Amino acid sequence: MNILMEMKPNDKVKIIDITEKSQFENRLYRCLASAPFRKYRNRRVYIDEGILRGFHKKLLTLNGDIVGTIEYSPAEVSGFPIKGNGVVVMNCIWVLRRAKGHNFGKKLLKSMQRSEKEAAGFATLAFKNHWSPWMKKDQMERLGFNAVVSLRIRNKSQQKDQCFSVFLMWIPQDKNAEPPKWNTKKLLEGVTFCMGHPLYRPQRSKLKEIFEKC
Repeated sequence: MNILMEMKPNDKVKIIDITEKSQFENRLYRCLASAPFRKYRNRRVYIDEGILRGFHKKLLTLNGDIVGTIEYSPAEVSGFPIKGNGVVVMNCIWVLRRAKGHNFGKKLLKSMQRSEKEAAGFATLAFKNHWSPWMKKDQMERLGFNAVVSLRIRNKSQQKDQCFSVFLMWIPQDKNAEPPKWNTKKLLEGVTFCMGHPLYRPQRSKLKEIFEKC
């Protein structure tokens, strides 16, 4: 059972860009969950190459305790098939359940926006009716994202009878910015950079497209 944290006046909240601090190397490759640290190949390659091209991962700490994270990069470096001139793509944002209620998600988002002042805007993917609790559409809307387009799909290898919707979400930073676009054919192939992502494609899968339209 998770007990929600209570904030005190002298609590210290910090956001650390761990792509710039080698002592956090093991945190680059893992989620906040207590799963064992394991640098599986696809994520290792994605992270190591991405850092050289603008990928960032940040951790949010409360009194030294890691309770939140955000990953983002220029669209051309993203693990998603999203395109757009000057678009920065947020791979994920996550705050532990016990740390909910303190606007930590918005703090992480603002940190990304401050560090990417030249970006035309920020894009991400969100989900509705997916069995995973991550990156829900209503959660992204509360952060300020709006849906540009959506696609209704299902997984060919698990939960085959359950259709869910994927949304391309967008926050413009430049008032003249054009909304991002996505490659739906690539989207159906899934992603390989994160084992926990709702669109994860297992490394051993022999399917060309692990998802199909409903």
